[in-house]
Amino acid sequence: MTPELTVLALAFLLQIVQFALYAVPANRELGMGYTSSARDRDPSRPMSERTARLGRAFDNHFEALILFTIAVVVVTASGQSTAFTAACAWIYLAARALYVPAYALGWRPGRSLIWFVGLLSMVAMVLAALFGL
Repeated sequence: MTPELTVLALAFLLQIVQFALYAVPANRELGMGYTSSARDRDPSRPMSERTARLGRAFDNHFEALILFTIAVVVVTASGQSTAFTAACAWIYLAARALYVPAYALGWRPGRSLIWFVGLLSMVAMVLAALFGL
């Protein structure tokens, strides 16, 4: 397995951890009746600010994970895995792991900077594969 695929597997596990970090307090705050329903209506009480932020961080990682998966597939399928692309993948994972507390705790502008580092690492992976860097 390439280092990039290893990091992709770990990013998947991070997403599962993020789900738990969000789902547990959301269930406590909204009640199992609501969270297990079809959610055709708004909840009768709001989630706390931190739980809502954890939910948005969870959703954001889904979006980033799509792009990271594309970057990993491009690098791996083209046989362009290098120490540079592996380092970029690890930087992505570190940024995503830091993004969770940054979002939950409302770090500004830190959260956005951390997000941008993750984005740049993915772009660098794809450019490295495209141009054989």
